[in-house]
Amino acid sequence: MNDGDREEIARLLPTLADQDLPREQHHRHKELLMHRIDQDIAIARETGRGTGRERVTRTRSGRRLLRPALLAPATALTLAAALAAGVALNGGAREHSGATAHGVATDMRPAAALLGRISDAAGDRTVPRVRDDQFVYTREKAQGADLTSGKAVLDPLRERETWIAQEPGPLHRLGLVREDGETLPVNAELGDTDGTPAGLGRPTYGWFSALPTDPDKLLTYLYAHTPFAEGRGRDQAVFEQIGSLLGGMMPPATAAALYRAAAKIPGVTAAPQARDAIGRRGLGIARDDTRYGVRTEWVFDKEDYSFLGSRSYLIKDRSYGRAGTLLSSEAELEIAVVDKAGQRP
Repeated sequence: MNDGDREEIARLLPTLADQDLPREQHHRHKELLMHRIDQDIAIARETGRGTGRERVTRTRSGRRLLRPALLAPATALTLAAALAAGVALNGGAREHSGATAHGVATDMRPAAALLGRISDAAGDRTVPRVRDDQFVYTREKAQGADLTSGKAVLDPLRERETWIAQEPGPLHRLGLVREDGETLPVNAELGDTDGTPAGLGRPTYGWFSALPTDPDKLLTYLYAHTPFAEGRGRDQAVFEQIGSLLGGMMPPATAAALYRAAAKIPGVTAAPQARDAIGRRGLGIARDDTRYGVRTEWVFDKEDYSFLGSRSYLIKDRSYGRAGTLLSSEAELEIAVVDKAGQRP
């Protein structure tokens, strides 16, 4: 990130008067991009350009559905605004790049074999069809690191429930999130004045059903439509985009194609020591973000290859933590279909 980028991010950081606003209720793919901006701010702090007031919270690593966040100061909202500006500025630079331009890397063979088994299991799994008037319910436990102090400090492990509307939209009210005894609405993505439609940022069962089930065509679609920030590797962006969808309620053929598409991304490896937020050990798929020194892992059950969760951690010493420092982790506990927001299965 150059000096101009750091200055622009610093300019967008909030004033102290903004502390009473709630944290953004953003889609998972935008949280992933926020992570990149957050880490750039940490880099800026290392070089003496940080403001000293920013809340630099590492969001959870990749998963499937909309990711309504917890309540927190408005700094995260302002970072989201910085993100939106960055995506707008760089939107014209997106390239249509398909699987043919991203062959399987030489270190991928164990990961490709594992993803093949995971894909086969996903394709054989029975999944209920979801009507447009229903909601997908998820329950998970997750935690992330707060870098406000200049050091990575893990937040407590929290349980969260979400209810995500399946209407194609655009919608202004996307569902509900319940955490720490509070139930809050999930509103349209920032900037979507007409509402947020179904898509990568709000994946519904109907939207999943319309995706190509040929892995090469699906990967071409993902490279063409995944948002990315300047200086961020496209392969990493697509890997994390797929991660944001994993474990979601989707047709089996779509799930199978997603895993085979992931196997075609260079740099994807097996991670035999992977575990989720509640300590369940499983079969892991990982990719290293070499620029930021962060590894992202997906964790799957050893018996039935179902998605368990994910985690991310430092693989290089940084000013805010040593190699091995956990930045985020999550564990999927339950996913179901319900008829009303707020209803438990």
